[in-house]
Amino acid sequence: MKAAMLPLAAALAAIVAEPAAAKSGAAQDYRARVARILKATPLIDGHNDWPEALREAAGDKRWTMDLTDLQKGGVRYETDIQRLRVGGVGAQFWSVWVSSDLPGKEQVEQTLEQIDLVKSLVARYPETFTMVRTAADVRRAHAAGLIGCMIGVEGGGQIDGNLSVLRSYAALGAGYLTLTHSRTIAWADSATDNPAHGGLTDFGRSVVRELNRLGMLVDLSHVSEGTMRDALAVSSAPVIFSHSGARAIDDHPRNVSDDVLRLVHANGGVVMVNYARQYVSEAYRRWSADSGAEKARLNAPPFGGLDIGQPDKADRDYAAWESAHPAPQVTIGQLADHIDHIAKVAGVDNVGLGSDFDGVDHSLPVGLEDVSTYPALLAEMLRRGWSDADVAKLAGGNVLRVMQAAERAKVAAR
Repeated sequence: MKAAMLPLAAALAAIVAEPAAAKSGAAQDYRARVARILKATPLIDGHNDWPEALREAAGDKRWTMDLTDLQKGGVRYETDIQRLRVGGVGAQFWSVWVSSDLPGKEQVEQTLEQIDLVKSLVARYPETFTMVRTAADVRRAHAAGLIGCMIGVEGGGQIDGNLSVLRSYAALGAGYLTLTHSRTIAWADSATDNPAHGGLTDFGRSVVRELNRLGMLVDLSHVSEGTMRDALAVSSAPVIFSHSGARAIDDHPRNVSDDVLRLVHANGGVVMVNYARQYVSEAYRRWSADSGAEKARLNAPPFGGLDIGQPDKADRDYAAWESAHPAPQVTIGQLADHIDHIAKVAGVDNVGLGSDFDGVDHSLPVGLEDVSTYPALLAEMLRRGWSDADVAKLAGGNVLRVMQAAERAKVAAR
């Protein structure tokens, strides 16, 4: 029987059931502990872009193609059913991202299509997936050996400035809204664009309040620090960062400063750590900037470059530069450093996992290349001295607590 078709308990048992010769006693013990943790606590990832990856690579075939094992085709996916089972995934927030460059109404249309795709995946594989909305739903799905599916709308532009659209997403099952994506919008500043508001506008604050009223999570990944602070000041429920790291480790504006981490502690929220190499490693972030600058130096239409009009020569010259300046390796240990730091500053109750699988063009740490690898990261935390109880919080317990708090805030706001 394929691992994809195993119930969750059997898949977790398979984590431990490798030939003893392949593992040391210590490694075997860590894997056994991970399996026990994931049997009791659902592993919840805050952000996976598989729906968009399927849309881009498979087109209309995404509605009917076999998603059991996608390792054999010509397209490289980081997610499929078989590997989700091997990774012990208990629940997943599927991102329904659309480009922030699109007109607002087109963003709404494509968001609805992405939500439809997530629901289609669940309908096609009821032995594997089930839609969930609440923390209790997640636990029930996990107990039944199913992977709970949740929806994250990854960009405030996707509501087109209309709270009725936000309410419609909530009615369709959306569990969070990321306040911005890569661009500053009419009511919130992005981390990777020029600020226009110093954080949130009055309408932006009303979006946060409406999210609280709807029981949706406020997601502060991608937003500027001013937006983070404004949202944390307004929200009556704990917030999430669905896929962000620690800025003290890697000084990328997408990551979270220590000052904001302390505010997250006070708010009771959770920072779910992103796996993308540019957000994990400062050395890689700097190399990536240098790489982009070199490509522009060689060939930057329409303004010119040393090899402008000679794309083949530009490719050769860049390959020579890259050979002389290889990309720094990024490791599981470096990602674990982010987890340790967030736990130290915000608290062990305020950190989780938000991989960004299938959303970062395969720019991932060695050993964390796809959704089968969560046990390796959890084992690394055990090796660092984390207790089973704290690893359970990291894996999913903290997110469940935040979901429950958002549900209570929804009831209080009625």
